Amino acid sequence: MHDQKNKEFGSLIMGLINKENLTFEMARSAFSQVLGNEVSEMHQGAFLAALVSKGETGDEIAGGWGAVYDLDTNRVDLSYLSPLVENSGTGMDTFKTFNISTAASVIAASSGIHMARHGARAITSRCGTVDMAEALGVDVECSPDITARSVERACVGLFNGMSPQVHPQALGRILSQICFGSPLNIAASLANPAMPKRAVRGVYARELVRPVAEVMKKIGYERAIVIHGEVDGAGKRLGMDEASVCGDNYCAELKEDGSVAEFSFCPSDIGFTSASPESLSPSEDINVEAKRFVSLIRGEEPSGARIDTVLLNTGLISYIAGQTDDISGGVKNAREAILSGAAYETLENWVAVQSSDPAKGLEKLHSYNG
Repeated sequence: MHDQKNKEFGSLIMGLINKENLTFEMARSAFSQVLGNEVSEMHQGAFLAALVSKGETGDEIAGGWGAVYDLDTNRVDLSYLSPLVENSGTGMDTFKTFNISTAASVIAASSGIHMARHGARAITSRCGTVDMAEALGVDVECSPDITARSVERACVGLFNGMSPQVHPQALGRILSQICFGSPLNIAASLANPAMPKRAVRGVYARELVRPVAEVMKKIGYERAIVIHGEVDGAGKRLGMDEASVCGDNYCAELKEDGSVAEFSFCPSDIGFTSASPESLSPSEDINVEAKRFVSLIRGEEPSGARIDTVLLNTGLISYIAGQTDDISGGVKNAREAILSGAAYETLENWVAVQSSDPAKGLEKLHSYNG
């Protein structure tokens, strides 16, 4: 490390501590130095913490995305698929749940929506997106081209955000070492190798809902919902980076005309009874979670907070994909996809296509049946 670079970077950190915002270019340069390991790790951590303490701006998040996407992302072209959608959360939320987003993506894919997912292993939770896919038999260490093939043929694929095949320079190194939410979590989740134009994105704090929607507009998304769900009845008010059936939901919708509209809704607005959150917590054993996941996708968990939460989050995807006119219509489609068997068939297809050994992957998946 060069002392001069550390001194200059330290001055930038002091500016953040004094509540001075960074421009897009300043943020992109700073994140580039972090990704390039050009300043000490103490300065890297202090930079991220100072941004959180000050309150990150849209330009700062977008600058982080620009650095990750331009310098540390192996890209693929899936622009010929329509609709191409992603759903993911930032992680670092205060209420930890089972892997809702993966179940929602599989169900949405079964209705013909191409889901280009981009996720990570668990850092502060027990059940990360990559962990769950791996437990189900998906090859999570494959090349981006294999994932792209899966999106095309099975309508769902997962880019492992912590794999050097996807982000070869530094992203996994940094994310594996920090256990607090920062703009890097948001920027990294946005750096999808396929860059879909539509998305449902969960964030770890209500205050980030509109800023992240504005960032998504800035970097090229055409339609999106950013959401933060509250969880009541857990002793104190907590939050999740998914839509919640256990409390109110706060959203910002990026519309096709470029406007951003904020709204909120409670479970009853979509036809759900507000649920107790206890059953949403994941097991310590990922294999137990995988078995419950398969059971839910097969339609063997017809009621309760788990299935309601998955249906709600799938409904959001259907709405953003333009498949339904409202969230409730998407919920109805999701329920039908499970009952018809289409959702489980899609899960089997995903395991078979995103795999270097389809037979081995399917054997693992089928071990959870019954």
